[in-house]
Amino acid sequence: MTALRFEGAQDYVATPDLMLAVNAAIRLQRPLLIKGEPGTGKTMLAEQVAAALGLPLLQWHIKSTTKAQQGLYEYDAVSRLRDSQLGDDRVKDIGNYIIKGVLWQAFEAEQPTVVLIDEIDKADIEFPNDLLRELDRMEFHVYETRQTIQARHRPIVFITSNNEKELPDAFLRRCFFHYIRFPDRDTMQRIVDVHFPGLKKALLTEAMEVFFGLRDIPGLKKKPSTSELIDWLKLLVAEDIPPEALRSADGKAAIPPLHGALLKNEQDVHLFERLVFMARHNR
Repeated sequence: MTALRFEGAQDYVATPDLMLAVNAAIRLQRPLLIKGEPGTGKTMLAEQVAAALGLPLLQWHIKSTTKAQQGLYEYDAVSRLRDSQLGDDRVKDIGNYIIKGVLWQAFEAEQPTVVLIDEIDKADIEFPNDLLRELDRMEFHVYETRQTIQARHRPIVFITSNNEKELPDAFLRRCFFHYIRFPDRDTMQRIVDVHFPGLKKALLTEAMEVFFGLRDIPGLKKKPSTSELIDWLKLLVAEDIPPEALRSADGKAAIPPLHGALLKNEQDVHLFERLVFMARHNR
């Protein structure tokens, strides 16, 4: 495992400190806990690391109802009861009703895998602690079949969080932590270049001014993210919007076209409209 090293990916702009964090987690054989604003590429990181290292990716997207046990396995007692009522011979083997979870699949894989546990903070507060033993020991017991499943290879585990809940200290101690800072203008330009290599410089310049200007507005409920900038640029290109349409002729603030890709609630739209109105009347 220590021979694996992430040196970046063609379709993902990874900063040096992010690559350092990924490689530190691989070397320490600990889960990498990734936090950062929504839209900063936390989920995509695991996908790109798996692709760059040539490893299979197993994804476990967490919901508010997700239990830690589901990552190991689930016993489908309802199907077994139904089959027994129908006289199905499958009921003789309880293993037919064991549904393997993402961690079981990773543990029995013939090569190392990348496991993404996405948005762990959506689950119940006990969820992270319930995974501590399995992630530490790389094994778990299947009570129904009396099996102990041990990992053939320790997977590279990525865990993302949007900070909706605090994670337990015992869990945090077992992780390597990295916070993805929001990209500065230079990094953002590199990200845009990956998605739009032929984008006209004038359009990019104006779009970046509008985008970062929006993010700087005090009181904004939801700042536009990287993924929303990419969506907006895609629309500007598709609709052939000229650069001069992003600003008023006199250089004052203006409501940008297709701003619904950037502002996602009515409070922020109204706030921006008021600021534009005030700016134009204070000339």
